Order: sequence, then structure tokens, then C-alpha cells
Amino acid sequence: MDRFANAANWKLEQTYETRGPRVLKRQKKEKESTRLPIKTASGIVVQHVASGPVDEEEEEEEEDEGEEKEENEEENVEEIVVDQEQKPKIPERQRVLEAKEELARIAFAVQEDPEENIAMCKRMREMTDDHNPTIQKLALAALMTLYKDVIPGFRIRPLTEEELKIKVSKDVKKLRNFEQGLLSGYQVYVEKLGKLLKASRTDGSPAAVSVAKVAVNCACQLLIHVPHFNFRGELLKMIVQVLSVKTVNESFEKCRTTLEEIFSTDEDGKVSFEAVQMLTRMLKAKHYRVHESVLNTFLSLRLLSELDVKASTETVDNQGRKRKKKDREFRTKKSRKLEKEKKEVDKEMKEAEATVSYEEREKIQSETLKLVFVTYFKILKERPPGLMAATLEGLAKFAHLINLDFFGDLLVALKELIAEAEAELEDETSSSESRNATREALLCVITAFALLQGQGEKMLNVDLNFFTSHLYSTLLPLSLNADIEFSHKTLRLPDPDLPTMVPTRVNVATQIEMVIRALDALFFKQSGATNVSRMAAFTKRLLLTSLHMPEKSTLASVGVVNKLGKKYHRQLAGLFSTEESVGDGVYLMEADEPERSNPFAATIWETVLLEKHYNPAVSEATKGMQKIFVQKQR
Repeated sequence: MDRFANAANWKLEQTYETRGPRVLKRQKKEKESTRLPIKTASGIVVQHVASGPVDEEEEEEEEDEGEEKEENEEENVEEIVVDQEQKPKIPERQRVLEAKEELARIAFAVQEDPEENIAMCKRMREMTDDHNPTIQKLALAALMTLYKDVIPGFRIRPLTEEELKIKVSKDVKKLRNFEQGLLSGYQVYVEKLGKLLKASRTDGSPAAVSVAKVAVNCACQLLIHVPHFNFRGELLKMIVQVLSVKTVNESFEKCRTTLEEIFSTDEDGKVSFEAVQMLTRMLKAKHYRVHESVLNTFLSLRLLSELDVKASTETVDNQGRKRKKKDREFRTKKSRKLEKEKKEVDKEMKEAEATVSYEEREKIQSETLKLVFVTYFKILKERPPGLMAATLEGLAKFAHLINLDFFGDLLVALKELIAEAEAELEDETSSSESRNATREALLCVITAFALLQGQGEKMLNVDLNFFTSHLYSTLLPLSLNADIEFSHKTLRLPDPDLPTMVPTRVNVATQIEMVIRALDALFFKQSGATNVSRMAAFTKRLLLTSLHMPEKSTLASVGVVNKLGKKYHRQLAGLFSTEESVGDGVYLMEADEPERSNPFAATIWETVLLEKHYNPAVSEATKGMQKIFVQKQR
């Protein structure tokens, strides 16, 4: 009660104004106190506030302290920068060693449990952006090897929005996360390979070129080992981009061999079809001004020829013998019936799958073959330098697959090429270093004979006298050619007065080998009757030219004559007769057409000289040839 005796004298309003919460809040803003609150004698808890106005000196001190703090902060920043500059950097060699260890550790972890640790590949992809080219190359190669081991044997399809909304089990979710993570990371990696290859063309520094070489190698390895996986088109674009340049280097050769391996090992034909599509587009865009070896990759394609072999519908391979009754497993009648029905269903399913796969494969390879022939025909029409030999070689290989409707135009084009080659050989001033007219003419003859051989009985009415006459007229000048047995692979000192031989990848046969090949197609691979006068004229000219050829070419020519004698000994026996005259008139040695040379008016006196040849093999072969004809005649 004593406490409230003087309540009338309390100045509550004044106390509230001077000590109320608003005043305390304002004072706290002006100068925040760090002291604890105080409970007064009246029982009110009051926050301690510093009394008295702030002096100017204190304000100046506070300003000085703020400036000192700012200066100290600036000094600290400068000291940190100086410390960083003075701090010794890690040597690049040490960084490379650390990068190797880290890459090995990550690769081991991912291979050990791919579904759990596939996200660790992100660190490896980050290392491909390092400023050190060695670390870049190591990361690219490590990722390539890792993806080869981790990528499954099927394509991964991106999930749709509806599939993402469906609730799935933990195992399915884990598998989905692994597949999507692998797919997204692999996409980034493939895009990085393309960027590195593109950057090497704008930046020709040695570091960029070396990194691009590794990127091309990685793309080739992925195409060879995982051609079925996603983003195959991006990898093929990189390879075609490298092949579009005429400069032949290590990357060019790697891409070319990769394409050849893909063409030769592709079973379903899908990868080959995509690659041929891109190659034909590139060739058309470049107006067929590319290296010859790019076109030669078509020769490795597995096209419709291997689909002709079909299985027998009457017999079954490896049909097991019927087991004895004691060796059979006991089964009830119901189980035997169910197993029999199951075998019938499985058999029907296998037959359906085989039919679908065969038809699909045949369709894809037909489209591929169409693209190849369109390319060959356009090259024959435009005739770019350096590609004619490869085109003729391809046409000769796939001649049996060409439609009969194109034969007329194709033979006309071959005749025009031979006429151009003859004109170029006559005009010595127009000889070019990048073109071998004799080789192209021989390839035209071989291609024409291959077309006839591939169609069988359907092409008996086609007249190839033009190509036969050209081959006959070519034998004499070829026998005087010192390089008849040489190719670009022959080890010899080059003639400084002659142009250098242009190396080829497929047409590596010598000129005499091409002549023997054409003669073999003309006389031994054609069905139907053969002109006797033509055979006699070629026999006479072959033995005549063999006197001027080197020993290997002479031996090959004598071998062809021996083969002719074994097959047509009765028709050619008159050439070895010196007592009887089979033909009338005089033998015309310089005639360009074999039918006009009148070969039976002469005898084969060249055998007498060939029997005295300095090479014993030639001498023995000639003696054996005479025995063949004389014995057969008797």
C-alpha cells in the first residue's frame, strides 16, 4: 500500500514520453547499445541508453575509424592478390599427372557401377575444356573408351511427358535415370567433338590441330564399335567433313578406313545407307572435286549380291537324330502337346522375323545401290579429273546389278571416254600429270566386258566390237612401254623427265595385269560361240608383242596363249602349220581390227625365238605351248 501512497504525484505521461518505447527505439537507431537491460526501482525494465549528445570529436573519430577500416580492407584485398600472385603455380606436368589419376579413378568408378556413378562423367567432360591440350586429349580419349564399354546394345528412346507422369518402381526409375543421364552426357560429348573439329579449321595452331586429330579418332572409334547408338548422324557428318578436303593426312586416312570398315561389316545396311547419303550430298556440293580414295570407299559396300543365296525349303541343317526311348525324358501327354504347340509358334515367329528383316534389308540396299549408280553416272557425265578410274572400277564391280535400260547410255559413255583417251595419247602436248589415259581406256574395256559377263544370256545381242578392237590395237604400243609392269607401289628411282605416278588405292594393277584381265573376260568368261578369226588374231599379236615385253609380261602372255590352246586347239591348230596355208592373202600386222588382219595367212614363228629366251620359265612355257597344239592336233 505504501507503494501507491504517492500515486497522485506520478507523472506517467511525461515518463512515457521520455522513456517510452518510441524514444528507446529512436535512441537505439542512433546508437546501438551492447549493454544488458536494467530493472529500475519502480520495477520497470529499461534498456540502457548512452546519455548526452555525441560530440564532434567522437563523430570525427568514428569517421576516421570507418576510413581506417576501408583502408584496411583495401590493404587486405591487395595483400590477398599479392599472395595469390606470389603463390607458386602447379607445374603443368604435375597437373597432367593429377588429371590422369582423376580420370582413371572416375572411369574405374563408372565401370564398376554405371547406374550409380554415371553422373561422375560430368567432371570428365569439364576436363575437355581445360586450357592444357594434353589434358583435353586425355579426357576425350578416356570418355571415348568409357562410352564404348558403358553404352548398351540398343538405342535409347527419350521419354515422353506421359511416360514421365506414370509412377514406376525404384528399379525402373533408377534404370531410366541412368539411360537419360548417359544419353544427355553422350550428346554433349559428341557436340564437343564437332566443335573441336570445327575450331581446328578456323584456328590453325598446332595445339588445336592435335586436339582435333584426337577428336576425329574418337569419332571413328565410336562409329566402329557402337554404330547402332544415338547421334550416329553427327559422327558421320564429322567423318564426311574430313573427307571433303583434298588434303590427305592422318585424319583423312583414318576416316576413309573407318568408312570402309563400316561398309564391309554393316549387316542390316542402315548405317551404310546414311553414310552413302551424306557422301553423295558432299560430292554433289563439291562438284565431285574430291580425292579418288573417297569414291573408292563404295567398293566396300555389301550390296544385293550376297542376298541371292537362299536357304533350302526342303531340308533342315543340323537336324538331330531321334533319341532312343531309354534316353528320352518322361513327359505326360499334355506336356508333350504343349511343347509341340510352342515349337510351332516359335517357328512361325522366326519365319515372320526373317521375312521382314530380309525384305527391309533388300529395300535399304536397293536405295543405297541407286545412290551409288546415280553418283557414278553423274561423274561419267561431268568427267571431273582424277575420278574416272575409280568410277569405272565401281561400275565393273556392280555391273551385274545394273538395270538393262541403262546399258545403252553407259556403253556410249565408255566409248566416248576411250575416244578422248586416244585423242589425248595422240596429242602429246595435252598430256596431264593427274590422268593416265591408257589406264582409263583399259578400265573402260574391262568395264564393258564385266557388264556383258554380269548379265549372262540376256546380253548376247550386245555388240562389243569397238572395245575388242581397241584392246587389240592397244597391245602393240603397250609392248613398247617400259612401265608396263610398274605401278605406284613399285620400288624404283623415278625418272626426272617424266611426271610422277599418281598413287591410287584400288586400281593398283599394272597395265599388263589389266590386259590379261580383259583377255580373260573376252575369251574365257563369255557364253556362246567365239569368233575364230578374232582368237587367231589375238594369239598372233600376243606372241608378237611378247618378244618386246619384260620377262614377267612375256610369261603372262604365253600363259594366255597356252590357255587358248587348251580350250580352242582345233580352231587354232592352223597357226602352227608351216606346210599348209589355211588362209588366202597376206597377214596385215598393222591392222587395228582383228578380223581384218587375216591371221591364218601367217604362222607363229615367234615361238622359235621365245624358246631361246634368257628366262628359263619363258622358254619352258613356250616349249610346252607347242607340245599342246601339236599333240592336240595329232
